[in-house]
Amino acid sequence: MGLPADRLSDEALLAGLGTGQMEFAVAFVRRFQRRVFGVAIAVVGDVQLAEDIAQQTFERAWRHAQVYDARRGSVAVWLTTIAHNVAVDTTKARKATPVDPDQLIGMMTAVADGPERQALAAEASRELRGALAGLPREQARALVMAGISGMTAQQIADAEHIPLGTAKTRIRTAMGKLRTALATKRGGHE
Repeated sequence: MGLPADRLSDEALLAGLGTGQMEFAVAFVRRFQRRVFGVAIAVVGDVQLAEDIAQQTFERAWRHAQVYDARRGSVAVWLTTIAHNVAVDTTKARKATPVDPDQLIGMMTAVADGPERQALAAEASRELRGALAGLPREQARALVMAGISGMTAQQIADAEHIPLGTAKTRIRTAMGKLRTALATKRGGHE
């Protein structure tokens, strides 16, 4: 009987990963998960997104284990290169198109596509605009940037030149106030 999977060399473990055996996959992920996650979080700065990137990295390693070439670098270097490339590609794909958050509120009425939906959307839009107008300006901006632009808290912090924690607090506080304002307007039903 051979060595347990967690005691194999990196190259042997990668070769085992390529066979699809669960023991090798678990040992491989355990050995490299911190390093891969570290690369991902360093590039994207978002924990959930970094977790997704780490998973994609391990999936790619499994699919391409047979093409690994030790002459080009160690398994760790090969894997962190994959993680870095996935993180960069993800960041490029998620880049928000800059739009002034104040203009986004006006755009919200343009998404309806029929008379019935236009009426419903107009009413919902009026309610939402009214609730947003009742928020402090910096909270409203952060909420619009996150909710409509799809920006992460880190991206909002960078755009607004504020600490990450402040951006998160603004979004969370604005969501709570908005939820309360809309529930009150609709008769207390959330």
